[in-house]
Amino acid sequence: MQVRSEQFSRMSAQAIDDPQIQRSLLRVMEHFDPGRLECIEELTPEVWERYRERGRQIKAHTMENLDYYLGLLAARVQGNGGVVHFARDAKEATDIVVEVARSRGVKLVTKGKSMVSEEMGLNHVLEANGIEPVETDLGEYIIQLAGETPFHIVAPAMHKSKEQVSDLFVEKLGMERITEIPAMTLAARRVLREKFLSADMGISGVNFAVAETGSVLIVTNEGNGRMCTSLPRIHVAVMGMEKVVPALEDLAVMLRLLPRAATGQRISSYVTLVSGPRRRSDEDGPDEFHLVIMDNGRSKLLADPDFREALYCIRCGACLNTCPVYRKVGGHAYGWVYPGPIGAVITPVLTGLPRAKALPFASTLCGACRDVCPLKINIPHMLLKLRSQLIEGEPDQREVSLRERVLFKLWGRTVSSERRLARFRRLAAFLQRPLTRGGRMRRFPLPPFSRWTRDRDFPRLASRSFHQLWEKELKSKGSDGSS
Repeated sequence: MQVRSEQFSRMSAQAIDDPQIQRSLLRVMEHFDPGRLECIEELTPEVWERYRERGRQIKAHTMENLDYYLGLLAARVQGNGGVVHFARDAKEATDIVVEVARSRGVKLVTKGKSMVSEEMGLNHVLEANGIEPVETDLGEYIIQLAGETPFHIVAPAMHKSKEQVSDLFVEKLGMERITEIPAMTLAARRVLREKFLSADMGISGVNFAVAETGSVLIVTNEGNGRMCTSLPRIHVAVMGMEKVVPALEDLAVMLRLLPRAATGQRISSYVTLVSGPRRRSDEDGPDEFHLVIMDNGRSKLLADPDFREALYCIRCGACLNTCPVYRKVGGHAYGWVYPGPIGAVITPVLTGLPRAKALPFASTLCGACRDVCPLKINIPHMLLKLRSQLIEGEPDQREVSLRERVLFKLWGRTVSSERRLARFRRLAAFLQRPLTRGGRMRRFPLPPFSRWTRDRDFPRLASRSFHQLWEKELKSKGSDGSS
């Protein structure tokens, strides 16, 4: 998938100026977080914290022993009659999927929701090889018709109004114009049902893969995941290598964390557990099962102790829902598959820091993402590490311009001397007078403050320093005998 993260500033400005995106963000974000909090209260915060801690322990243990659990997973899948493919990068993963499809004469593929397949750019590669991919999650289907990428990890088409979706259905599917949501859902269902019945191959993502049993687990709210994994004669599941958990009992913890953090549900509508191809005693299921396990830069996260916990992410989207930056600019501004705070960490690592150097600064460092994360991932810490690499790291990765380096050097010299700082403060307090109105500086003509005051007011400098105020307070207390 094309990386456009270097355009974050421009795309953010476009999103802020788009009334439909702002309405959608306001409406949907107001739903997700209260739902999450309500589910936590129902479970009780104390129990929720115990699950969070246990979930973090499971992921930490798995990442420490990832080679062992991936080997065990592969052995169990093969023992169940499936085929395991390891891919070093996205191209190798797509080549594997295409080869499976072409060698078996596949013409139509139905796909369940999968962020990894977006990371691979799988739909475009399948189309280039004469294979029709059809997204079956309704949100993913809508953005496929629109030729866009997911806007949100959980709600990929949340930025679209029902009128825009209706226009898409008229243009792409030749339907009559309808704007009632139930009727639109039924119309899409009729189209997708034909695809389900005709598909030669189903492709799904993987929420969790169980090493102990060789099973993959998929959570959905529409039932499309079950249709993609059981109706076609071939099922291909694609996953990042971090999705493995040791045992079935670990799913009991993860399934309490994921739906509550993602959508405020006790459990998602469908939980599908797949353990290989159909056996003789099974009523349905594929004749072939393939599991593609992709690295694509995850080993770099695994090898770095400062960023390893990014692999704990279960893609619930809670950090997006609470992030003040995401809540204003939305998902497309981040320029790649993974938006929001977690995307600001993993995109620079997976795609290269120079290509995504704006993202570590797309944060207020308020810590809300860390507080809501069901696995307690310390995202602010990792963002600071990336900022440090950009400012103090290798010359080809540095984000600081020559002008900024000169300004900071001058500032350092100024504040290192009490006398120089006092002179600078007096000069600045004098020069600000023509620009200050009502205690605020609303327009400053020179950079870098001109960019700051373009969108916000700058408070005026105090006429007296804190040191002077403190000295006066001490003298006044001394004169009246107080202590």
